[in-house]
Parts: sequence; structure tokens; C-alpha cells
Amino acid sequence: MAAITPPSPSDDFTPQEIPRWSPLDFPRLDMSTPSRLGIAALGSFGLGMALGTAHGGKVAQLRFRAEHAHKMPTTTTDWYFYHRSKNYHAAYGGLKEGFKMGSKLSFWAFAMIWLEHTVDRYRGKSDLLSTVIAGLTVSGGFSLWNRFPLTMAARTTKQALAFGFIFGGLQDVLGLLRGQHIGYVDFVKRRLGGSGTNNPSGKT
Repeated sequence: MAAITPPSPSDDFTPQEIPRWSPLDFPRLDMSTPSRLGIAALGSFGLGMALGTAHGGKVAQLRFRAEHAHKMPTTTTDWYFYHRSKNYHAAYGGLKEGFKMGSKLSFWAFAMIWLEHTVDRYRGKSDLLSTVIAGLTVSGGFSLWNRFPLTMAARTTKQALAFGFIFGGLQDVLGLLRGQHIGYVDFVKRRLGGSGTNNPSGKT
């Protein structure tokens, strides 16, 4: 009985032949899935932290001024402590809101990339359709979590659909430039190639 020789690491694998839980399957943006998950989570947390801190600081500052409008300081020393307390409340409120918004944005971004990867593995190919499906799923979960009314949920769905097409399309373009196989592009090529080979003489 002939011995079975395992394939060498240099052999090419189709998406279906890649190990099921390999972290390198269906790479996007020339990065593995764990790398994309980490970058998405950290990047979105930083963005949410910045936006939340700016918004939370302004809200805390306005709240402090409203709460102390009936007892405004009269002396220089009182004004000094007033502004110091106001800045403290603004900084604390900003950091609190920034951490909250950063955590939420990081969670949804992580879920988006993970769902995109999961759909890629299920379909056996990576293209913008997986990105659109992941975006719509996340937007639906986001709307349910926040109990949005129907009009707001529909608006969120439209934004997620546009984001999926834009972000997924950009990934596909970059993939094509690197020589990566894109599902619907390969399908169109096969259709065009098939129409040409079925009638090589060109007669109707």
C-alpha cells in the first residue's frame, strides 16, 4: 500500500481546503482575521474615546454651569475654585462618556469584522456580499439593542447597506490589485468566457 504524502506548505489551497479554524483563512486587506479584529477593536475604541470625551466634556460643563447658576462666585478666589471644579467635572464626564462610547463602538466593530469573516467561511469566498450581510446583521442588532423606532431602524439599515457596499467594494478592489480571487468577479469572467467558448466560430 502506497504511503500518503502530506502536502507541502507551499502547495496552493482553495478556500474549502484551508483548515476550518485557521486564523489565516480568507484574509482581507492582506491581513489575517485576528489582526483585523484587533485593529478594528482598538481603532474604533480610540475613535469612540475621542468623540465621547469631547461630547461628554461639553455636556458635563453645561450641567455644572446649570447646577451652579443660582450661586455664582463673587470674589477672585471663588471664581478660581469655580473654574477648577468646572474643569474637573468636565474632564471626569468626558472620560466617562469617552470610555462608554469607545467600548460600545469597539464591540460593534469587532462584531462586524467577526461576522464578515464567519460569512466568508460559510460561503467559501470573500467579497463585498459578506461585508453587506455582516453590516446589515450588526445594524439590526444595534437597532434592537437601542430599541429604535421603525423609521430610525430603516435609516440605520440604509446606512449599513451603503457602508457594506463601500467598505466591501474597496476591499475587493485592493484584493484584485493583489491578484486575489473575488467571487462575483470570477463568476462574471466564467460567464464571459463560457459565452465565447460555446460558439468559437462566431456564427449565429
